[in-house]
Amino acid sequence: MEKIVLIFSGGMDSTVLLYDLILQNKEVIAVSFDYGQKHKKELLAAKKIAEDNKIEHQVLDISSLTQHLSNSSLTNADIEVPDGHYASSNMSVTVVPNRNMIFLSIAAGFAINRGIRQLAYGAHRGDHFIYADCREEFVSSISQTFKLCDNTPVILQAPYLNYTKADICKLGSKLDAPFINTWSCYKGQDLHCGQCGTCFERREAFVDAGISDPTIYEK
Repeated sequence: MEKIVLIFSGGMDSTVLLYDLILQNKEVIAVSFDYGQKHKKELLAAKKIAEDNKIEHQVLDISSLTQHLSNSSLTNADIEVPDGHYASSNMSVTVVPNRNMIFLSIAAGFAINRGIRQLAYGAHRGDHFIYADCREEFVSSISQTFKLCDNTPVILQAPYLNYTKADICKLGSKLDAPFINTWSCYKGQDLHCGQCGTCFERREAFVDAGISDPTIYEK
């Protein structure tokens, strides 16, 4: 069984990818990051989903970086997570500088150390508007870099790069992914707030996919 490291947030996209990889008979090692995010509840979601699937799950603590990534509302307690549609210009305040580059680089080192040559993450088309490190140009470039970063290439997979969130939702429904256990909200309260960009995106994905949304929202 081929091993693969998955960057696993506990959100919808990475959870669907987890179930997709399991269906492909991959031995998945899930890696999550504590980077000082307000929504640490996603780490609890990741833990439960990993345990339910009996896969190895590692949470890597890089929270010491928080003070150096403090321009984002996700890591700065003094900056509010904005409400409104995901594609609105105000969502730019949720950008954590170079986040995926940092995650991917650390995860690649983790994989190389284990002798694992496959690495995956769930970037998708809906992220392209705001997050440059989810775009095809970025993935293509970092894929080439990973082929050169060690004597044996590391192969990066981003299979949902041209999927919409609704496409991922539809696939997850077919795979019986446990959407009820996933976490999206950037505010990290007891319930999904229903008003921030990721909550809007989550809600719209279920509507567009024609699938019942099991999420309980505050509003």
